[in-house]
Amino acid sequence: MKMEPPPPSLSNSDDIAHQFFPFFKVYKDGCVERFMSFEKHPASDDQNTGVHSKDVVISSEPVVSARVFIPRILNNNPEKKLPLVVYIHGGGFSIASAFHPGYHKYVSSLVAQANVIAVSVDYRLAPEHPIPACYDDSWAVLKWVASHANGDGPDPWLNNHADLGRVFLAGDSAGANISHNMVVRVGSYGLPGVKLVGVALVHPYFGGTEDDKMWLYMCPENSGLDDPRLKPAVEDLGRLECERVLVFVAGKDHLRERGTCYVEALKGSGWKGTVEIVEHEEERHVFHLMKPESETAVDLMNGLVSFINQAD
Repeated sequence: MKMEPPPPSLSNSDDIAHQFFPFFKVYKDGCVERFMSFEKHPASDDQNTGVHSKDVVISSEPVVSARVFIPRILNNNPEKKLPLVVYIHGGGFSIASAFHPGYHKYVSSLVAQANVIAVSVDYRLAPEHPIPACYDDSWAVLKWVASHANGDGPDPWLNNHADLGRVFLAGDSAGANISHNMVVRVGSYGLPGVKLVGVALVHPYFGGTEDDKMWLYMCPENSGLDDPRLKPAVEDLGRLECERVLVFVAGKDHLRERGTCYVEALKGSGWKGTVEIVEHEEERHVFHLMKPESETAVDLMNGLVSFINQAD
């Protein structure tokens, strides 16, 4: 994942009020400066994989966007309906986007290998847009997806090719946290026209680390370290609205323990679905994005593909 140096600070102050490395710092005058910035990869037709992508506006107020991907196979079989994956990117709730080159490439590769349609969520970033903006934006995208259930939604790709009886959520790090919270919302409020089959959580962030200070700062209205959005509540786990959960952890990741604890809590919650955990012992946090061609990254991708296609 190519990282660019941040643009020059726009702050008129040298005094830093808050600093959360490697994500961002906030000056006393309120200006936010990120420690890294990312170039935007345009939507495209990939000549190597045959995957097509385009950007859609989910909401104009607030501004919520997504990138939609379809595989080459639909060119030869236009009547075929495919599973749909809603992907939610990571980045500490505060950096990256669906348009980041690394995420564009990763979701495009998933679409090609799993033969699915994907909707990659571009949620608003904290701290300029405090949490729960990321959760609310992701929920807005899920409701937008559901609006295609009768084949008369705003996007023809989903109307013509998406099987909303086979929908999956997937995300990494902060995106895995958001994905879990979306499954909780589906269980609480429903999502008519959509059957959420499974959720894949890659190196999920569920509190219990130094990162919690940043989450609490980005979410001014919170209930502390036991906030269920941060630390999944047992009652929420027991009513997750999906059949299968897959959790990936990395042996040298500081979030590893939280991922394994999530799995054990889910098993003991009374939830009736099936959960699997996969560990890559010698790897670090989001290694699959940093070195996508490595053997372990290929293994992780294969695990995702198998998880999605398990019912086929």
